[in-house]
Amino acid sequence: MIINSQNLTHKKLNEKIRSAVKSGVNRIELENVNGQRYIASGLKANVKIEIHGIAGNDLGSFMSGPEINVLGNAQDCVANTMDAGKISVHGSVGDILGYGMRGGKVFIKEDAGYRAGIHIKSYFAKGESASGGKEMVPVIVIGGSVRDFFAEYMAGGIMILLGLSGDKNIAGNFIGTGMHGGTIYIRGKIAKSQLGREVEFVKLDKSDDEIIKKYVSEFCGAFNLDRKKILREKFVKLKAIYHRPYGTIYAY
Repeated sequence: MIINSQNLTHKKLNEKIRSAVKSGVNRIELENVNGQRYIASGLKANVKIEIHGIAGNDLGSFMSGPEINVLGNAQDCVANTMDAGKISVHGSVGDILGYGMRGGKVFIKEDAGYRAGIHIKSYFAKGESASGGKEMVPVIVIGGSVRDFFAEYMAGGIMILLGLSGDKNIAGNFIGTGMHGGTIYIRGKIAKSQLGREVEFVKLDKSDDEIIKKYVSEFCGAFNLDRKKILREKFVKLKAIYHRPYGTIYAY
């Protein structure tokens, strides 16, 4: 199904998307998208959505299940508190990518702005215990560069930065500030001075190699890139030093 988004408000556009999904449509193409917000926000469905144009703020926020492919750029807060599904953006995105993201995968071919991956976290699926439940692990892969506060307050999940844009500085400062869970992988050199005080470099092992290979391969498949060429370069691994870096400042 094709929906012409020209002159549609974000409310009208999302009404059309939900109506199509309710009627059983499992593939939707959105043409002439020009900054409409909240596309697929809160949507729980097995549907593929292809977006032609620039997606507005909060693309895929709170969604659980859809697969979104953006043939252009997207604005701020892509995948805000996303629970499941997949978002691929063939251009760049704005700030606060993946805010509070709890599950699913996000692939950004080019660059992301400030605070990419802020508060990304893992959790155990509803109704299942931590001792025997299924852990939901969100994954963000960014092909280009990022600005300051990459993975700020990260509490779980996997973040991979590839630095394919050719920028000398693939990341800004304060990487992992407030981080207390999850893992960051960065392809290329990062200075100690760029890190927040809550993270440190950790030696990679075989399990890390498998994780990187798995998600970089899927990323390359989404954007038709050379997986072998990307994987030839060395990666560094960052982990949190403390489980609760700010635990002592709160009153109970």
